[in-house]
Amino acid sequence: MVGMTKKVKTFEVIFSDPSKVFYSSGEKVAGRIVVEVTEVTRVSAMKVVGVGCAKVEYAKGKQRCREEMEYLKYEDTLRLDDHPVDTDGSVILRPGNKYEYTFGFELAQQGQLVSSYKGKFGYVQYYVKASMERPSLPVMECKKLFEVEEPLDVNTPDLMSPTSGMKEKKVTCMFIPDGQVSLNAKIDRKGFCEGEEICIDAKFENTCSRIVVPKAAIVAKHTYQANGRTKVFRQKLSSVRGNHIISGMCDAWQSKTIRVPKIKPSILGCNIIRVEYALMIYMHIPGSDKLILELPLVIGSGTSSGMSSRTNSVSSQEGSQASNSWVSLQMPSAPPSYCDIARDYRIETPLTPLLDDYDGGDSPIFMHASEFQFPPLPAYTEVDEEHNGNARILQVC
Repeated sequence: MVGMTKKVKTFEVIFSDPSKVFYSSGEKVAGRIVVEVTEVTRVSAMKVVGVGCAKVEYAKGKQRCREEMEYLKYEDTLRLDDHPVDTDGSVILRPGNKYEYTFGFELAQQGQLVSSYKGKFGYVQYYVKASMERPSLPVMECKKLFEVEEPLDVNTPDLMSPTSGMKEKKVTCMFIPDGQVSLNAKIDRKGFCEGEEICIDAKFENTCSRIVVPKAAIVAKHTYQANGRTKVFRQKLSSVRGNHIISGMCDAWQSKTIRVPKIKPSILGCNIIRVEYALMIYMHIPGSDKLILELPLVIGSGTSSGMSSRTNSVSSQEGSQASNSWVSLQMPSAPPSYCDIARDYRIETPLTPLLDDYDGGDSPIFMHASEFQFPPLPAYTEVDEEHNGNARILQVC
């Protein structure tokens, strides 16, 4: 509802099914425009539009980078049923009555829409806006948002197949070789849904003189493109850790689990906003950069046929929770809002390593002075890149 003048008591958009959480491609969005007045009011036209657009906007120095894409555009002029109309098409609304203009339109078919999204530097938004035109008076407007979630099926052969990788790193101390660390990890599939457990099989080897710590985290990568530039925003959503590995020793994870938190599905079909996920398996090495292995994930909507893997790992998960303290983040109760960041840490270089989190407690061989400690770094990074792709982008001045 909008701010009312003395002649209009109520002016709002109401959907036919207020309890509906989201709409999908091909579904009908229907509702009514409700109007009540306190004085006799002449309405020359009642118009409704359905709008869906993706927008990216951020500052790069003194330059304002901005792009926009349109996914939905519906327009119609509404009429009151069984209500007298003047020769010019206008109607008279009187106090004490409630007037309802009905509307309805179908969303585009699958593959032509993008799921609703709200992030740090952009959004995908859908809404219905009503405009009431009155002679000699300003146009009154009201609008109401609605969510769109495009189905993303992870039960495809590619996403249900295993993925694996290995990494190794030579460690030096004052330019003197100090052995190496290595990791080899595998997960049984790439496609997951909210609430599922990812089972990790991994082997870690440490031949350097330092004590290392293996960890894993689910990371979101948000990519925004505007004015030929690309801004990447990364955020760690949940993480687990293993035991310390001393020099000359190995360790192995057998079905170590990490739960997919309550997050939005991957967004892969938008040219200016892209949301991707990855499982980062890494080793913290005191005095050196982390050894990081990235395994791509696709988070889908609904459920996957691999849900049985979650129940298979429940017993091992409960046992590890009782004996280990490697859960560093709790699962959030609602999808994270990537635009609400209390403190703005901006790292304007692509060389900044991901997951540069504070690992002070992971280095038992180093002594820590109680009178001075460095503050913890944020669990996300941002980088700006030049973009020379051929994506079709509508530039907004």
